[in-house]
Amino acid sequence: MQNTDELFQAAYQKASVTKVELPPDIRLRLYAYYKQATLDYSHNFIHQEMDLIRGFKFNAWKQVLHLTQDEAKILYIELVNSLNL
Repeated sequence: MQNTDELFQAAYQKASVTKVELPPDIRLRLYAYYKQATLDYSHNFIHQEMDLIRGFKFNAWKQVLHLTQDEAKILYIELVNSLNL
């Protein structure tokens, strides 16, 4: 049986190469779970008038900060698997 890290990497690869056009809300959830799962704090939020997309991404991530890395990985895996990519 694969561990969570292996399943997470497989789900990430699957989501990364899909040709399926995912709705924006799903893409934001994937982004937020990935950021929390990897604890990548490199997101530099620079306020600009036309920076609405970064604002949405930042907000989505902030909404899942209460999750542990493993919880975020599991939710990411479950979401990718539910999409049948």
